Amino acid sequence: MQRPAIEKPDLREKGGRDQAMDRRLFMQFLAFGDCRDADVLVETLKAVELPGVLYADLNDPHGVALLTYSYTPDFFVSVLRRVLNDSPFSKLTPKPQYTMFGRTYSIGYEPDLEETLFTRPRNTALNTDWPWAIWYPLRRRGSFVGLSAEEQRDILMEHGTIGRSFGEADFAHDIRLACYGLDANDNDFVVGLLGKELHPLSAVVETMRKTKQTSQYLESLGPFWIGKVLWQAPRS
Repeated sequence: MQRPAIEKPDLREKGGRDQAMDRRLFMQFLAFGDCRDADVLVETLKAVELPGVLYADLNDPHGVALLTYSYTPDFFVSVLRRVLNDSPFSKLTPKPQYTMFGRTYSIGYEPDLEETLFTRPRNTALNTDWPWAIWYPLRRRGSFVGLSAEEQRDILMEHGTIGRSFGEADFAHDIRLACYGLDANDNDFVVGLLGKELHPLSAVVETMRKTKQTSQYLESLGPFWIGKVLWQAPRS
C-alpha cells in the first residue's frame, strides 16, 4: 500500500495581502558582571561596528548587557563570538541566567511584513529617545494551545490593546521574539519593553498581569533584566 504524500512544511513568515518571506531577524541578549570600565566596551563596539545596544544594569553597579541582532544566526557564532572572546569582553563574567535568544515572527495579517520582521524591531532597539529597557522571557501553559482559534484571538486582543495604548502614548514600546527550541529553559517568547522612563515599563507589566493571558495562561515569566542604554549602534 502506497503511503500518502507528505506535504512539505511552509516555514515562511506570512502577512496580509498574500505577503510571504523566508527571512527574519535574530536577536540575542547577553548579560555580564564585573565591568569596571564601560567606556572601554563602548569604544570596542564602535571600532568593530557591531549592530546592537549596550546597557547598564540597574541592579548591579558592575553589570552590563549586550543586545545584538542579525539576519543570520551564523553571525552569533562567528563575528560576535570573536568579539566576546577578545578583550575587553573576555574579562567580564557572563550571567547565563539572563541569556535570551529569539527570532522575529509574523501573525499572518501584518500589512507590511518587512516592517514587522526587520525595520520595527531594529528601530525600536536603536531609538535614542527610549533608553530604558526591561527584557524577559515567558512561557505559556499548554492549555492555551488547546483553546479554539477564536478564544486565542480574543485573549491576545486584550493583551494587544493594552500594548497599543501604552505605545500610542509613547509610554512603552515592545520587541517580541519567538524562542521555541532556542531557549535553555524551554520558554516560548522573549519580550523587550523600551521607553523614555522606567516607571511606565513597570506599569505596563503591572497592567498586563490583569489580563486573561497572564493570569490564567502563563506558565512562567522572567527572570527580568532592567537597565539603561550606554551605547547604541547608529540607525541605518
